[in-house]
Amino acid sequence: MGFSVWQIAIVAVVILVLFGRGRISEMMGDFGKGISSFKKGMNEDIDVSSTKPSEPNGQIEGPAADSAPAGDTKAADQKDAAN
Repeated sequence: MGFSVWQIAIVAVVILVLFGRGRISEMMGDFGKGISSFKKGMNEDIDVSSTKPSEPNGQIEGPAADSAPAGDTKAADQKDAAN
């Protein structure tokens, strides 16, 4: 089921009557500004990430079994009792 030229023209006329020529051009201008702002933001994000040298993440030293969560006195008491 395709659309003919007349059906598209009728839909276009109805849209122009409902919104008016000024409102449609205003919406298209806002749409264009949004796209350009999005592209600018994407370029800034790429520029920032490409200029910043990547540093390795910090490493945790020591075995995890020796550390107890803060406030966990039961684990600390068991560790002391084992020594």
